[in-house]
Parts: sequence; C-alpha cells; structure tokens
Amino acid sequence: MADTIRRADYFYVQVPNRPGEGARILAALKEAGVNLLAFSGFPEGRKSQLDFVPADSPAFKQAAKTAGVKLTGPKKTFLISGDDRVGAIADIHARLAEAKINVTAIDAVCAGSQYGAILWVAPKDVNRAAKVLGAQ
Repeated sequence: MADTIRRADYFYVQVPNRPGEGARILAALKEAGVNLLAFSGFPEGRKSQLDFVPADSPAFKQAAKTAGVKLTGPKKTFLISGDDRVGAIADIHARLAEAKINVTAIDAVCAGSQYGAILWVAPKDVNRAAKVLGAQ
C-alpha cells in the first residue's frame, strides 16, 4: 500500500497541567459521538496543550462548545499512513528538507504492519508542503 498523506483540520486547547483534564474533554467528545483521527497532548509552560484532529470538524466544534471547551483553530496539519518500513518518516522529512520546509512537529507510531503520523509545518508552508508531499 502506498503512503496516504492528507491535509486535516486540527484544533487545540490549553488546559491546567493536572490529572483528569484530558480525560474530562475526551469523555465529553465520546459522549457526543465525536470520532478523533488523531489526538496529542504535551506540556506547554505551566499548562498542557491538547491537539485534536476530528473526523467531522463541525460536530467536534459543537461538542467542544457544549462542554465549555474554548478551542483555537481550525488550523492545518497532515495525517500520514502507510505500510511500515525502515525509513518511512525519514523519506518524508527528506522531501520537506529538500523543499526547504521546516517540520514544526511530528508524532509517529507503528501499529502492527502499519505506521501513522501527524505532521505540522508553519501555516505559511502548508500549501507548499501539500504539493511536495502529494497530499490529498
């Protein structure tokens, strides 16, 4: 299977860096039937930033509003998936580097024989990166 690379909306929220904050928001999304294609969380200063890539942005925004979650976004990211192989992520980085596009962040994981990643570039580079990567 060839790699699949597509642009996607992502949203983020900053929450207190304490136990249960992510669980509270994820439970509200689950209750509303919101499907997430990707989720990432990390510390940001004294807070935590939670990034969400929903399958349905309007439904996600409504569920977040109902839960009292103040979102930032939508912004753009790339979702990447394909057959796992040595150097899969290295190849993607090389294509972007050759085009002089900096990768802001990436999270990648292997699950069985497949890999997946979420990749961020600066907003000014999204269209060029999409072209370089052949994103859908």
